Amino acid sequence: MTLKSVPQIKPQLTPAGHFFAALVLTLTLLLGSISVAQATSRVKDIAEFEGIRDNILVGYGLVVGLNGTGDSLSNSPFTEQSLESMLERLGVNTSGETLKTKNTAAVIVTSTLPPFQRQGTKIDIVVSSLGDATDLTGGTLVVTPLLAADGEVYAVAQGTLTVAGYTAGGAAASVTNGVPTTARIVGGAIVERELGYDLASLTSLRISLRNPDITTSRRIAQAVNKYIGKDIAEPTDPSTVVLNLEGSNRENMVELLADIEQLMVDPDQIARVIIDEQSGIIVIGSEVKVDTVAIAQGNLTVRITETPQVSQPAPFSDTGQTVVVPRTDVQVSDDSDKKLAILNKGVRLQDLVDGLNALGIGPRDMISILQAIKAAGALQAEIELM
Repeated sequence: MTLKSVPQIKPQLTPAGHFFAALVLTLTLLLGSISVAQATSRVKDIAEFEGIRDNILVGYGLVVGLNGTGDSLSNSPFTEQSLESMLERLGVNTSGETLKTKNTAAVIVTSTLPPFQRQGTKIDIVVSSLGDATDLTGGTLVVTPLLAADGEVYAVAQGTLTVAGYTAGGAAASVTNGVPTTARIVGGAIVERELGYDLASLTSLRISLRNPDITTSRRIAQAVNKYIGKDIAEPTDPSTVVLNLEGSNRENMVELLADIEQLMVDPDQIARVIIDEQSGIIVIGSEVKVDTVAIAQGNLTVRITETPQVSQPAPFSDTGQTVVVPRTDVQVSDDSDKKLAILNKGVRLQDLVDGLNALGIGPRDMISILQAIKAAGALQAEIELM
């Protein structure tokens, strides 16, 4: 018995089959591109979790060891009082004495306490001069308590200052680079008090959006519920989404948040134009649209330049006199080369910018044009002045 190989039969597609296959491929690519376009930001990048926040610390202290660049005690009485109090705590009695040192400066110490920072860890601090000190280079900050808004001490700062700026000069000239009256100390404060917030034991938590928006809060809740498989997230307002740990099959809130913060969400935004008239900065959102409108911009500019010249007689001449002869140059520019531009209905950011740039319009004139378009009712966006 002879076995013959069976030839492979390749399916033949009819024209309709080719069209159907191309349609399926196109829809697949389209749906894939849509899903990629929608998943633009992680939840952790557009929202914050309740309790996971920084805390501001501030304190008042003294910097010593300056090379004659400290506060003048006659002009900074608070520096003298602080110095006397510090010396008395150290057992030095200065009552009735007149202090004339210029090696001490009163400073304000600021820092940011990160969330869940444990006792004994170190944080960075910034030291800024409070009096008339001219340079903090070489100074040492003595023990300074750092307080939070509740009045409690959360850290204690001390250490040698690191100053980025400097001042050098002589009797006739001086050079200043940076700000020599501000310094930093890396790891200059030790945390002495922890914030009492047990995140792992919570059964519910709120997610706060950095840019409140109803659509974005709803999309975050939908993304969370789809990932968990149950309705544990509910948007309560444009800036808040409430999470319910019950029914999420998670043992604690930390595990749940670790999964949620990596979810991808397409944040929505209001069509808005931000204008800073002082600096001439314009920021136009991607959702800004313009109805059909015609734009023309032109200014009448008259420039008059006076260049007087002196006319005098020839040397050793007995006749004639020296006079000033006026020379006037008048130039008139009416921007006749500028043309009328038409923006069609529904144009977006790129079309709007291209149309205005085609007229040779600068930022200052563009601000007035945008306000005029808004007044005409053709700009479908909100204008916010800074």
